[in-house]
Amino acid sequence: MVDLNALYQTADWKKEKHVPVIEVVGKDGNKVNLKVSVGKEIPHPNTTAHFIAWIDLYFQPDGSKYPYEIGKAEFIAHGASTEGADKSTVYSEPVAWFTFKTDKPGVIIALSCCNIHGLWRNELKV
Repeated sequence: MVDLNALYQTADWKKEKHVPVIEVVGKDGNKVNLKVSVGKEIPHPNTTAHFIAWIDLYFQPDGSKYPYEIGKAEFIAHGASTEGADKSTVYSEPVAWFTFKTDKPGVIIALSCCNIHGLWRNELKV
């Protein structure tokens, strides 16, 4: 059986960032507003050949056996065009905003996928 946690990397590299950064940008009662990005301090390369494909967000309330999926953001524009790789002027940036409601504290779990360097994970207690 495959250990899913072993598939996700959590330690970033010096010259390139992959770990999703989770920021709480606001709370209003039981509503939580989050910004999740990859490459906050050092941008991740965003080219046709090397890009962040998606960010997936989960919330596991304290005392709950399983997490709830909050949402998923896919980043599809990577500079490709009919003229070839990196010829377009349109590039997606791996940044997403999520809002959800909860009556309990818990852990936010963000997952991201780099098409070359695989799966990445980060958590934040809220």
